Amino acid sequence: MGDTEPPVDVYPSIFRAGTRAPECHNSCVARLLLIDDDPAVSLTLSRMLEFRGHHVTRVESAEAGLTLAMGTPPDAIILDMKMPQMGGLEFLRRLRGAPGLDRLPVGVITGDYFLGEAVLQELGQLGASVRYKPIRMEDLAALTDQLLAPTA
Repeated sequence: MGDTEPPVDVYPSIFRAGTRAPECHNSCVARLLLIDDDPAVSLTLSRMLEFRGHHVTRVESAEAGLTLAMGTPPDAIILDMKMPQMGGLEFLRRLRGAPGLDRLPVGVITGDYFLGEAVLQELGQLGASVRYKPIRMEDLAALTDQLLAPTA
């Protein structure tokens, strides 16, 4: 067997739509959807998140992520910006237009340091938190804590 794991495209049966996962020592265990077209980045980020006790479902396209999120919404989404076919911004626009998903927490992790003010502003208006690659473990932890924090 190699060291790579195949992408997982379904949530375990213990996670049902509309239920919160049990607590762990760091923060709440969450069902996270990770969307990144780079398998190495996706695997690294998912391992970092799983180390914190979260369940991570990885997909390599925004289209697959949108289908999954609309079918069984996760607790939060972590999304790459630059992907083939549908990029992160278009994904976010479509997600926000879907019934019941307008407030689903989304974090964008991108290697593009030149997104431009208009794109950053739209990401903010769509409710996304933006971080840049490479991302350290503590920064990813802070992002997920922010995404999973209870809202008033």
